[in-house]
Amino acid sequence: MRRLRCSWSSLKPLIIIISPLALLPLPLVIRKKEAECAYILILMAVYWMTEVLPLSVTALLPALLFPIFGIMKSSQVASVYFKDFHLLLLGVICLATSIEKWGLHRRIALRLVTGLGVNPGMLMLGFMVGCAFLSMWLSNTSTVAMVMPIVEAVIQQVLNASEEARKDHKGALNGISNPALQLEDIEAQHDQSENIKSIEAGITEPVQTAPEEPETVKAPPPYNGKYRTREDHMMCKGLSLCIAYSSSIGGLTTLSGTSTNLIFAEYIYQYYPDCTVINFGNWFVLCLPICIIMLILSWIYLHWMYLGSNFRASLCSRQRSEKEKHTARVLRDQYSSLGPISWQEIITMIIFILMAVLWFTRNPGFMPGWSSLFPDYPGYATDATVALLLGFMFFIIPAHKPNAERYEALITWKDFQACMPWEISLLVGGGFALAEGTKISGLSTWVAELLTPLGSLPPLATVTIACLIVTSITEVASNAATMTIFLPILAPLAEAIGVNPLYMLIPTALCVSFSFLLPVSNPPNAIVFTYGHLTSMDMVKAGLGVNVIGVLTVILALTTWGTPLLNLDTYPDWAPIVNGTGV
Repeated sequence: MRRLRCSWSSLKPLIIIISPLALLPLPLVIRKKEAECAYILILMAVYWMTEVLPLSVTALLPALLFPIFGIMKSSQVASVYFKDFHLLLLGVICLATSIEKWGLHRRIALRLVTGLGVNPGMLMLGFMVGCAFLSMWLSNTSTVAMVMPIVEAVIQQVLNASEEARKDHKGALNGISNPALQLEDIEAQHDQSENIKSIEAGITEPVQTAPEEPETVKAPPPYNGKYRTREDHMMCKGLSLCIAYSSSIGGLTTLSGTSTNLIFAEYIYQYYPDCTVINFGNWFVLCLPICIIMLILSWIYLHWMYLGSNFRASLCSRQRSEKEKHTARVLRDQYSSLGPISWQEIITMIIFILMAVLWFTRNPGFMPGWSSLFPDYPGYATDATVALLLGFMFFIIPAHKPNAERYEALITWKDFQACMPWEISLLVGGGFALAEGTKISGLSTWVAELLTPLGSLPPLATVTIACLIVTSITEVASNAATMTIFLPILAPLAEAIGVNPLYMLIPTALCVSFSFLLPVSNPPNAIVFTYGHLTSMDMVKAGLGVNVIGVLTVILALTTWGTPLLNLDTYPDWAPIVNGTGV
């Protein structure tokens, strides 16, 4: 493995140099703006997929190359890099910073887990629900980084409980009931185990024992290193995978849950400014059932793979084993160590709920929202306005009771900087610049014309093909980078074949988050993998099933409640008219 890493590190400079030279004939032979923009797009795709350069550095290539090729002026490119998305991100990160700083996320997670149960099946479900809820508002990476240490503590306690239960069972089988005789029996067992070790090492000859001695239950050798039994190891695998997968599933539910959702929303706002159906409320109504269905089916699938098919024991069992008692104890201890809820957590929770309510009620669609109170300025206030307003409050509200000598806000600028993903800001800005360049150069229209034969297929088949392609590519490339590449291609394709652009883009935006196969597919997978309970093949086996569940659930949503909710079966007035046909 170390040799592979060293060889890959030595290949990075070659890829950085050879890639632009190998692609150079494209703009030199085909002297058109479409070819020049395609050169930049392919080069960025190569750099993003191989990650030979940091993703945010590659995102700066449009600012460098678009002016050189005469596609866009430098001032035009610069203005595209900062959009409403970035303001929304700033406000959301203020909330996330306060949640993480004052430990509200730990309280929420532990409360959810202890409320659902502590047997392995319900423990898995509890962690999945807690992770999914937190990742609706926090980044997937932050959620997994916070929850996984709790899971690891529970795992270690379960393994210890398993060992203690095994010892108790062994003692019962050997007739240890009188405390006065227990010490002698333990010493005898210790001497017997020492003899067994000597025999296995070939040091001494085996000694004949009385006929009744073989009835003594001997300690089984460890199944695999630190795991006493195969069941313990499988439980550790299942708990680890459920954390990684549920964090990605939960992020689908809100527009601010993942960077890909925000990229999609900003693309719609920028290129279809008259489209008003994409807002926090509609997105939540669309994606919450998707999240719930995926969580339930993924739990069933992981339970079947790692805990067995006895679901009745997980759902209906009322008697607790020693493992479950120890697990409940460690969770209670961790929750008790948090102490009573603090002033900072209360204020953070209030702002958190207020932000969600204001997002829901800005323009819910089925009733007038609070934005209708400003009829002279329709569309001026967005979700970013709410996020910034409440984000400012975290820098104003004192963290402690008023004190003339000391004043400290809920968060400081240093706290905010530590949580702010500046690389995502640059990556998304580069994606917007790339999308604008493909539109101005005509590349997106040219690609859409090449893909027009797909219009002969049923629209659902075209969408399914796009979902499968995106789901495959996002396993080896960044989610945000994959989304950035495909948005300017699929939107013109939808227009060319007369399909509502949302019918094509929404399932693609959701499927981009289905990077479940490899440890390197996304940061949550990598974090979970570092704890040592999983192998790459474990992730591949489990991830294939969850990927299938995700794609089928998205297609189900698209063809059922999503169509009437967003009017996906008609070609909208806000999209350019290229073809008179519809879905």
